[in-house]
Amino acid sequence: MPSKVSCLYLLTVVCWASALWYLSISRPTSTYVGHMSLPIRKTAKTHKNLTTFTNIRTRSLNPHAFEFVINEPKKCESVTPFLVILISTTHKEFDARQAIRETWGDESTFSDIHILTIFLLGKNTDAILNQMVEQESQIFHDIVVENFIDSYHNLTLKTMMGMRWVATYCPKAQYVMKTDSDIFVNMDNLIYKLLKPSTKPRRRYFTGYVINGGPIRDMRSKWYMSRDLYPDSKYPPFCSGTGYVFSADVAELIYKTSLHTRLLHLEDVYVGLCLRKLGIHPYQNSGFNHWKMAYSLCRYRRVFTVHQISPEEMHRIWNDMSSKKHLRC
Repeated sequence: MPSKVSCLYLLTVVCWASALWYLSISRPTSTYVGHMSLPIRKTAKTHKNLTTFTNIRTRSLNPHAFEFVINEPKKCESVTPFLVILISTTHKEFDARQAIRETWGDESTFSDIHILTIFLLGKNTDAILNQMVEQESQIFHDIVVENFIDSYHNLTLKTMMGMRWVATYCPKAQYVMKTDSDIFVNMDNLIYKLLKPSTKPRRRYFTGYVINGGPIRDMRSKWYMSRDLYPDSKYPPFCSGTGYVFSADVAELIYKTSLHTRLLHLEDVYVGLCLRKLGIHPYQNSGFNHWKMAYSLCRYRRVFTVHQISPEEMHRIWNDMSSKKHLRC
């Protein structure tokens, strides 16, 4: 007889499919939401939703005045994770989240260390999608949401929410990875070749694919940056937001620093600005790929991340790499 969790999971998949089909045929493409409202779990405003840090000046440039509307505050109460993986995702990406849960983000993959996977979202302007994510969270308990609007221009808020969550609810973790839902992560490489659980944990450590560049002034560009927001001609060194890893102590440092750093919509650039203020220089590591790479067993064995991977590709790559660990390149 199927378990209660299995039934709930199947129900969630059916509900997601039905909701997305309904949205595709009956909703306009704009973000306007009509008068329909659906019941959504309301989180009482309590002190648990407000982060309290010491030694922070009273006036903030960027106070991050948001509350958790979906939270997992007890995830680290009974365990101390070796690695917390923060995955930036959007409401409609259920298939991507499920593919990650079933492949490289599976928390039970390693028997000798504890991995924690957390999906980061804001609030959607569509009540149906908010309700679907709420139901998904009740099954998997791996979703964290704050009440800012989930959009491309709010990706920085999403990452700062992740930093805040680690600093507040999982401060004893050793390492943190921030990545996206279309990234394949070679966990064996990441754990045993980069982070090395048998060695002394590093502090004030930050690594990824380091970019040395400047602002794009072309308003047609996705990465446009106005001179009003950022007048300098060069950015500080920053790691591509597709995937970077840092020691867990840096999460609180970045979050605190962000409270007094003018907000920029380019998330990876903004993290680089915070690192410069902290005097932390990110280490270059070419194993963090921020582009798509055709699959080859031996090529994928040499990297930590690969970009633009669909849920179907994620399953196929994971299954192939898992079944051929005995083969040499």
